[in-house]
Amino acid sequence: MKRLRLLLRLLAIQRVLVRHGLDELIVSAHLFRPLRFVFYLWPPNWGRKRSSAPRGQRIREALEELGPIYVKFGQSVSTRQDLLPDDIGAELAKLQDQVPPFSGALALQAIEAAYGQPADTVFAEFNPEALAAASIAQVHVAKLHTGLEVIVKILRPNVQRDIERDIEILYFIADMAQRYWADGRRLRPIEVVGEYEKTVLNELDLMREAANAAQLRRNFNGSPLIYVPEVYWDYCRTQVMVMERIHGVPISDMDSLRRAGTNFRKLAANGVEIFFTQVFRDNFFHADMHPGNIFVDIHDPANPRYAAVDFGIVGTLEDGDRRYLAENFLAFFKRDYHRVAQLHLNSGWVPANTRVDELEAAVRTVCEPIFNKPLKDISFGQVLLRLFQVARRFDMEIQPQLMLLQKTLVQIEGLGRELYPELDLWETGQPVLQKWMSAQTGPKATAERVWRDLPEVRYVLERLPTVARRLVDQVLASEGKLPIPDRQVMYRRERRQYLVIGGAAGLIAGALLVGLGAQPEWIGWVVGAIGLIALTRGRPKPPLAGGRGR
Repeated sequence: MKRLRLLLRLLAIQRVLVRHGLDELIVSAHLFRPLRFVFYLWPPNWGRKRSSAPRGQRIREALEELGPIYVKFGQSVSTRQDLLPDDIGAELAKLQDQVPPFSGALALQAIEAAYGQPADTVFAEFNPEALAAASIAQVHVAKLHTGLEVIVKILRPNVQRDIERDIEILYFIADMAQRYWADGRRLRPIEVVGEYEKTVLNELDLMREAANAAQLRRNFNGSPLIYVPEVYWDYCRTQVMVMERIHGVPISDMDSLRRAGTNFRKLAANGVEIFFTQVFRDNFFHADMHPGNIFVDIHDPANPRYAAVDFGIVGTLEDGDRRYLAENFLAFFKRDYHRVAQLHLNSGWVPANTRVDELEAAVRTVCEPIFNKPLKDISFGQVLLRLFQVARRFDMEIQPQLMLLQKTLVQIEGLGRELYPELDLWETGQPVLQKWMSAQTGPKATAERVWRDLPEVRYVLERLPTVARRLVDQVLASEGKLPIPDRQVMYRRERRQYLVIGGAAGLIAGALLVGLGAQPEWIGWVVGAIGLIALTRGRPKPPLAGGRGR
């Protein structure tokens, strides 16, 4: 049944491509050349008239007809106008917020289903005509009974069914790639589709999006860089979300921004700072930064401020990945390519037998030509192509958990190129990263981690007497059955126990002194450092390679 469903969907996709005259683009691709005869033997192709519409329009309309997955693909591609032909780029940009909306009658039905009462009861005013529409949902303007103007976001009818149907197609293609493509294992297509599936299905829960918006608003509360609108929780449901309406200039409206005298250099630099701050300081980043989701507050054009909407996709990283990424970025900023290569080896992203010097030379070859150059002088198409070649040469595996971050970085770089082509990404991003790394590795951060873990350490220390008593009871209960341990071994074990207990006490005491603001301040740091040394010396030695250890 599943195979039949897949086959029928593939045939439906082909009919859409044929109807919009895109079959010549598909069969001209190298991957599909062996299947070219299928297009010409398929009955719907016989005697058909080719569309006279421009190719960009045909591509956009085909993506719209195919459904949400394909529209989202077009949105992502549209952020890189520098890599697209002008006609295709202009049409794909319309997918950001100009997808054909569903009817106002369906919107009113969705509201009544969500609240159990009609829209004119829930809201003082509700405009059934959509303000903007995208792949997953569309938004309407309304007023609360308090007089506040709000935006009402409503999911598209049957959107979950349509997405799940096409996710099956993606899994089918990924499975075929992993089975029969030489690079299938390294690129891990099934895991990549799995990450994408989780991301896009999360978008279908608007309560989750509301929570994302609330978190981002807290993270940037009072920030001069970006404004996040307020969520009105009493009106939020799984399929409907209500939030504050913001007024700003769409970031794609460059003419209006220029007429207002907007400081583009500052706006572009702020965008890079926001990205690095979200990823490394907050570990919570807006991961759908296409122009349809970004506005600019130009009340003060010399100090423009971003305003973001659509928080259905946010990203987080494991602490280990975040640390490795930060160290990679900083090593890259310093042109320490040996460190970049060593970090890739340490993280397991390349095979353990990789020669560090060879990987270092390959990374240097790709990165050195783009250093200290503004965006306008960098061909990221060529850079990406060469990076893919390096990855393939060293059998570097794709990291599916980083796909959202990579997508967001590409979008941010595309926006920066549009706003201010002279922007130096490295100069803008390096101070943010250095500040974060200093905060992570400095003595203050160590004290904060100890203070955070204090309840757990206290619990362990409180349990020590009970554990020791039970151990003594077990020894007494097995009298005559246990071998007498070596006196030196016993001494070493006791010494380690004393060091661990004393070290933990020293760390706790140091954290308390620092946290309580004891004077002079250095006493707390010294006590904590002594405790840390004691803990380190009390840690059991690992077994020797090839031996049994002691």
